[in-house]
Amino acid sequence: MHGSADRHPAMSFGMAPRRGIFGADSAALVPSARMTLLTPAHTIRRRRKARRGQRVSILLASLLTASSIGLIIYLLWPTWHAQSTDLPYRTPVSVGDTLFNVPTEAFRVKLQKHSGPQERVDLSFQYPSLAAADRPRHVSAATVERNPEAIDRIFLSIEAHHDALSPETRLRTIYPRYLAEDNAPATDGLTQQAFRDGSPYANEDLFTATAPELTARCTRDGATPGMCLSENRIGGADLIFRFPRQWLTQWRGVAGAIDRLSRQLHAQHD
Repeated sequence: MHGSADRHPAMSFGMAPRRGIFGADSAALVPSARMTLLTPAHTIRRRRKARRGQRVSILLASLLTASSIGLIIYLLWPTWHAQSTDLPYRTPVSVGDTLFNVPTEAFRVKLQKHSGPQERVDLSFQYPSLAAADRPRHVSAATVERNPEAIDRIFLSIEAHHDALSPETRLRTIYPRYLAEDNAPATDGLTQQAFRDGSPYANEDLFTATAPELTARCTRDGATPGMCLSENRIGGADLIFRFPRQWLTQWRGVAGAIDRLSRQLHAQHD
């Protein structure tokens, strides 16, 4: 008994006997170790697969977006081709709900140089070419008498008429009330009639012709050269042309220029 207690001292005090690590114990620890080693590797593979999936999704989304943008650009890309034309760039303007295509360089007032509805636009054109007029040369009081500049342009104002009397009605019903009885005979198809002194049109003459058609009210020459005013109506707007009275010596050319400008400005372009 004494020898046995010496071999197993723990048993003398009620303690569990010590055991070494035997084969059975090692076998029980192996599966746990394997799980510890395999779990991180499995997680890494899953993360790699998830990242590859995200990359593929981003790539597919990028390709789809690029394809959509390319399709939109293709559909919206202009199909017209540049063509040579003698017409300058034009600005569409609506006056009195009537559309006019105005050469941009013809605007005399900078604030009017824009598209859209306007109450009035003021334009100028070279004569006889009818090209958009350049800016007038600056002259001072000291140089205007030494270097008088010839008027070589037609001035045009397009105004909304708001149902005012038309130029034709004014010619038939208003002007005859103020015309003098003695009138000059027609010259080269152009009739000249003077307005009475004291009338609203005093110091003016009325010129009319039928082939081609022209009606112009002109001031008489005095301290400044006489100027003529000719009106016609298109839709909701009145076109008021102003030009030097001296041009009436070739009135057919002036009448033709007024007609061409009216048609060009109101031309509808597809």
